[in-house]
Amino acid sequence: MAIRPFIPWCVAVMLAFASPLLAAQELIADMGAGPPTGRYAFASSTPRSLLELLKGPGQGEPAQPVGHWFLPPGTERGPAVVLMHGSGGIYDAMLDFWPKQFNAAGIAVLAVDSFGPRGVKSTAEDQSQVPFAADLADAFAALKLVASHPRVDPARIAIMGFSRGGITAWRTSVARIAASQRLPDGLRFAAHVPVYAGGCVGTFRLVVKLDVFSIKAPMLWVHGDRDDYAPIGPCREYAERIAKTGTPVEFLTLEGAMHKFDQDDIRRIHVRGAQRTLETCPLEMDMDTLIYYDRNTGQRLSGEAVQATMRQSCSATGAHLQGDRAARDKAAQAILTFFRKTLGSR
Repeated sequence: MAIRPFIPWCVAVMLAFASPLLAAQELIADMGAGPPTGRYAFASSTPRSLLELLKGPGQGEPAQPVGHWFLPPGTERGPAVVLMHGSGGIYDAMLDFWPKQFNAAGIAVLAVDSFGPRGVKSTAEDQSQVPFAADLADAFAALKLVASHPRVDPARIAIMGFSRGGITAWRTSVARIAASQRLPDGLRFAAHVPVYAGGCVGTFRLVVKLDVFSIKAPMLWVHGDRDDYAPIGPCREYAERIAKTGTPVEFLTLEGAMHKFDQDDIRRIHVRGAQRTLETCPLEMDMDTLIYYDRNTGQRLSGEAVQATMRQSCSATGAHLQGDRAARDKAAQAILTFFRKTLGSR
């Protein structure tokens, strides 16, 4: 089937910022008809917890996240990447900088807005507004959607997430989580790129052992060494642990870069109420049993003990954001090199 012409960038960006009424103009069940660049709602759900998500796809209230779809010029079949936003919601770079970089390399892009369709602007000061399990549900729903497009090779779809979305980027590599979604024909993300990711400490951190993470899908972690929202140290150490179990892992340190270095705004912004987790937080969860432990002592923790530890040793507020164009360009080059190796992009 013939593909309609590629929409110019100015039109694509206008579509991206269209009113909610226009955004809801089309609910798409699959992309078999080869839709062009545009904005499409698709079906997902809102599981309230990881435990609920693990029961299978479609848990929780129905949801219709919106995907901003960017196709590269041409007619050939190629790779794609799903972009997942952080606590601040979808933002400028996800709709302009990153799609431009990836489309130029022949990579299609679906930038997912999980918050707007759920009536939420930001979760920075209250992460409970949208369950983290909903991010995972949206990511796997997006994977199935993108895989149905005739210009996408289903075996070459990556996921890349920023901050909170970075948690999704590495959690989708967890074998038990992926298996729970009963994806068709062995469909999986082919590569995972957590960018200034959260979750390297605290309740999201998993006990790293054999068979927890996929050993087939490579990871590239990208992080600034001046990040005070999601500090680099725990993520570097966590990535090293994952690598030791057989997953191919690379880690890029961006000197001088802060959280959200890829945004257009280069002002240093203090988000006073931002919820963050301290580097010293000792919590981690066993993915097989869903039981929490103190990783310093090995002690098993009950529900009350987990909450007490969170209050006493893990929780803090206040962090900084700052765009850094040099760091962003360096990250883009490294990610494009990684995708050439893992997705076969040009």
